[in-house]
Amino acid sequence: MEIELRVKPKKGATIIEGFPGFGLVSTITTEFLIDHLEAKPIGRLKSSKVSPIIALHNGQVVEPFGIFYHEKSNIVIVRAISPVKDLEWDATKALEELADMIKAKEIIAIEGVGSDGKQPEPEAFFYTNDESRAKKFKSIGLKKLNEGVIVGISASLLISKPDTTCIFSEAFSNVPDSRAAAKIVEVLDDYLGLDLDASPLLKKAEGFEKKIKGILQKSVEAQEAREEKQESYFG
Repeated sequence: MEIELRVKPKKGATIIEGFPGFGLVSTITTEFLIDHLEAKPIGRLKSSKVSPIIALHNGQVVEPFGIFYHEKSNIVIVRAISPVKDLEWDATKALEELADMIKAKEIIAIEGVGSDGKQPEPEAFFYTNDESRAKKFKSIGLKKLNEGVIVGISASLLISKPDTTCIFSEAFSNVPDSRAAAKIVEVLDDYLGLDLDASPLLKKAEGFEKKIKGILQKSVEAQEAREEKQESYFG
């Protein structure tokens, strides 16, 4: 994957990445942050290995892998709406290169994890090997994930860049889960001091859930149509 930046963030920015995963928790979360913080698009990731599909929403092009920036909080948000199956290592390398390029302070990976459904509300967990970060998470009442299996971008990041910070939220199914996304936003608010208004989080997250689900569904349909056309051509 190649990185294209039109604007270079200030040194020491925090990167929050959101590639589609379980419950689309990371994608809904990053979409909410972009909208709420009014983060500006500053670039994108691109790859010749990804099918050339562009989503349109409200008359605007939605980049498959967009990079956004909120200058006041010095936060870079990488929002993905295209699946990266079999491209996890490429995406991880791009995130590492982006972190080096802007001399990032921290990469925060967001992920949904399966829930046993026993809790009425989703619970969030963190993982980091940095003691000061762990202390901060514990001070806001978050538990460390001590047992479990991590997959996807979060796993490849932890293997390649062990100082990555991960925040997980229980998702109750593999369909878009706005409650789990709202929980992540609350954690990020406390951890990064973003001064977010917590009261409308769930309502807004549900709206993003519908938007993201619609965009992804259209992308999948376009990909299937493209594959059918290729099969017809070569068959």
